[in-house]
Amino acid sequence: METIFITGFVMLFAILTVLASIVPRRSILSAFELDRRRQEGNSAAAEELKREVLLEDILSIRHVLEALFLVFTVMASVAAFGSLFGALVALLVALAYGRLARTELVHGYAQRFYEKIEPAVIRQVERYPQIGKYIRTVTVAPNDQEVSSREELIHMVETSGTVLSAEEKKLIVNGIGFKDKIVEQVMTPRGVVETIPKTELIGPLLLDELHKTGHSRFPVTDGDIDHIVGVLHIKELLTSFDRKSQTAEKAMESKVFYINQEQTLEHALAAFIKTRHHLFVVVNGYRETAGIVTLEDVIEALLGREIVDEFDVHDDLRAVAARSAKTNNNSPHGTNV
Repeated sequence: METIFITGFVMLFAILTVLASIVPRRSILSAFELDRRRQEGNSAAAEELKREVLLEDILSIRHVLEALFLVFTVMASVAAFGSLFGALVALLVALAYGRLARTELVHGYAQRFYEKIEPAVIRQVERYPQIGKYIRTVTVAPNDQEVSSREELIHMVETSGTVLSAEEKKLIVNGIGFKDKIVEQVMTPRGVVETIPKTELIGPLLLDELHKTGHSRFPVTDGDIDHIVGVLHIKELLTSFDRKSQTAEKAMESKVFYINQEQTLEHALAAFIKTRHHLFVVVNGYRETAGIVTLEDVIEALLGREIVDEFDVHDDLRAVAARSAKTNNNSPHGTNV
């Protein structure tokens, strides 16, 4: 009889150690990322998501079984070695089985065994969901995972509750997507760019008209908007105007910087800092003027809100250009090809 109890004790101890050594593989992706990929039609992600949902129940069941087998092992120890010595052996078992379960030999064997039976375990848990519902009494440690995509990071920020203010969320979200935005998305389109011919005389009436536009810098053209030769700074003219008329060409700053409409805002911001200029002429692949972009435009895209100052008296000029586009090149006898 004693031999039977000892054999039972050894078997229970072995099972206990194997149970403690099993650590079901967690997905390297979060539930959000798996669900996002599932919605895109990724069947593998759908299966992995289903497994992740059931994994918490599997871990709870494992914890309960581990606790039960620890009790059975203690009882078998007392039965095999007597009350006093059996209690000491049981104490050693309780202290040692966890460390033994973490050894490479035991853990490797336990993992290989579990991976073979995991599909069957998942099917049973999925078949009897009420078991997991009633047995989940043990708190499972959270799974620390890395963020797998920008979309997931944005989702985390937007669903962070009151941890972040609305302005902080907007700033973070815009900062994350800043490097993906291009100049074309924030520039003032050519259709609404206020320009001045280089031969225009700068007098009080013109200065007043320019001031009323709400802008402080104006491209100076040589013939048409596709030939910008300088930039006129209206605020400097207003403070230094000596009432002697002069042409825009003489009053303008002749240094002009061009930037392609496909360049990123990250590149544009670096260029603004490097050149110490506040306005760039935006060109397309044919060197035609597509519009203008200012440092303010880029900063607004980064912050996610408009920078309002005493010169901002107009609506969004990109919206104005979009409305005007409906009447541009719209001849009753014209045909789109």
